[in-house]
Amino acid sequence: MRYLPAIAVAAAASVPSAAALATSAASVPPAASVRAPVDIVLSSGFLCFSRHCGFLDALQQSQLSVAAYVGTSSGALAASMAAAGADADAVAEELSRTRPLASCRPSATPWRGAFSTRALRKRISRVLPATFEELGKPLGIGIYDRATGEPRLVTSGDLPRAVAASCAVPGLFAPVRLDDGALYLDGGAVDRTFLALHKAWRPERRAVCHLVKNDGVELVQRDGIIDGVYVVKTPRANAKLWGLGDFEGERKAAEELSKRSLAALENLDRIINPK
Repeated sequence: MRYLPAIAVAAAASVPSAAALATSAASVPPAASVRAPVDIVLSSGFLCFSRHCGFLDALQQSQLSVAAYVGTSSGALAASMAAAGADADAVAEELSRTRPLASCRPSATPWRGAFSTRALRKRISRVLPATFEELGKPLGIGIYDRATGEPRLVTSGDLPRAVAASCAVPGLFAPVRLDDGALYLDGGAVDRTFLALHKAWRPERRAVCHLVKNDGVELVQRDGIIDGVYVVKTPRANAKLWGLGDFEGERKAAEELSKRSLAALENLDRIINPK
């Protein structure tokens, strides 16, 4: 395979071997059995990689078994890596490896966006499979149609392009053209979680959503079960294009918050088999 479960794209000297990554993933104890696996939804949140990684840390230590992932914007990068088989440490290592600006190159069409996603797509394509169909778990990526403004949950086809489109913040990045010929941008601009489209895609599955809080109107006021979805909230990250700030500190804080929230799932029947 030309992609690694642990997701590493830096210099070869700093990239773990595929065998080492497989051993690392195998050493993670499986989640305790529950009545049915749940789908994990990672919300949008500008450069909130540290928070998603902290949630994945807590998830890895929890009693939950994961069936599929959904991700939007920063959540799309974390979710795609998890769906490819990366553990929380591997996702964190990759997403904190370089400054976000390292994946930014001037756009040839600046009226559509200041930066091109070409460098980001190249980076993604080196560490993820070419298509959704090659992933270890089902994955949905949240994007929106630039022409119509309609949200779309991509679940098949060209994976690097779909993830890049989900990271293409309007105005900052030029839109990405997908297989249908349309141009797409960051789905977080129109829907931070894509929970409604997740429900349409996998109506038989219940979801646990990690929602990175925004400065604007909150979708929910606290953690808890909302319309059959268990929502875990963590603060937004103090990250910028030129630096990710205290990545490990924010990751640890998100892990502790998420552990407490996930521990509150004492009666999993409320999620998995609601009446």
